[in-house]
Amino acid sequence: MSTEKDAVEAVFRIEAPRVIAAVARIVRDVGIAEELAQDALVAALERWPETGVPDNPGAWLTATARHRAVDLVRRRETYARKLAEIGRDLDEAAVEPEFAAAEDPDAIDDDLLRLIFTACHPVLSTEARIALTLRLLGGLTTDEIARAFLAQESTVAQRISRAKRSLAGAGVPFEVPYGPERAARLASVLEVIYLVFNEGYAATAGDDLVRPALCEDALRLARVLAGLMPEEPEVHALAALLEIQASRINARTDATGAPVLLADQNRSRWNRLLIRRGFAALTRAGELGGAPGPYALQAAIAACHARAASYEETDWAAIAALYRRLADLAPSPVVELNRAVAVSMAEGPGAGLAIVDALAADPALRGYHLLPSVRGDLLERLGRTEEARAEFTRAAELTRNARERELLRARAADA
Repeated sequence: MSTEKDAVEAVFRIEAPRVIAAVARIVRDVGIAEELAQDALVAALERWPETGVPDNPGAWLTATARHRAVDLVRRRETYARKLAEIGRDLDEAAVEPEFAAAEDPDAIDDDLLRLIFTACHPVLSTEARIALTLRLLGGLTTDEIARAFLAQESTVAQRISRAKRSLAGAGVPFEVPYGPERAARLASVLEVIYLVFNEGYAATAGDDLVRPALCEDALRLARVLAGLMPEEPEVHALAALLEIQASRINARTDATGAPVLLADQNRSRWNRLLIRRGFAALTRAGELGGAPGPYALQAAIAACHARAASYEETDWAAIAALYRRLADLAPSPVVELNRAVAVSMAEGPGAGLAIVDALAADPALRGYHLLPSVRGDLLERLGRTEEARAEFTRAAELTRNARERELLRARAADA
């Protein structure tokens, strides 16, 4: 029985985002839509062990959830008024699940896109958008999200509940924005996917440097979004960036889980398939025209690294130039810090140190461990070992990641 239960739950995990999206179009509330999707899962757990898994389990789950959504609408509102508002959706959803026809793929895609934009609505905090997106679209349980971000399960549960209430309270429409609002809303969606990936690629805290499962979740969301919005260059650019960055994950740590610096990575361990996918997505972004956006520039930087046969053969001048363009487009002290590293490789550590020292007083970098880490590296290359040791020690004290702390303490000892 447990095997059958696991199989049903595995199917549901795959299909849940589309089920929730389809139901949300009717009830206009993602919280209620998720509850109805869970009801459909319960029905599947009761029925499928006896009848077998349907040929199209996704359609069965969707029709079941939508049928319950229609019942809910009919109880809450005057049916005639609701029928005029949502038209044929009610009649189609009322069909018994086992006889339901396959969903129109275009309608499913439209609903899924609406769900993505709703979950990532700017009315929510960044933390809430991330948690809600992973719950509704990533299919992660509350416990899985909590473990991924080293948070209490109760905290994440409250965050998700508040997010749903905030969306309902603000009357956020279940739709894809158009016109001037579209660019700002799309930026919010891309940011959520980017932040999820980054937390997996370089964990801010805990005992592991990388959390590959989070990277996989973000990469899958980026691929889905690229399929849903094929004419948006920055969507393809983000996918390109994540594909290329993900190609390095296996080389970023050794057999014990200790960090391996970029200069020391075995590039034969980089995933060439992901690199090719990233290059293809970056090409597609360029073909769509327009000035490169921030994700396109970051993807171009990642591509420079991926093309280099070795660390020494990297085109650091090109990377420094790309960071300069990125800094002009999206000013950030973190971008400047990265540019300093590239400049140091292209023009020497002294040139990079001048940029880093100019950032020292920036309040945005106060407590940011990579600032003293980069400064320590540059000082070490300049032969100023005592100063370098102090910077590595300070960086070790600031980081919340145990693996990075070990590496920085080792560098301080070796300086």
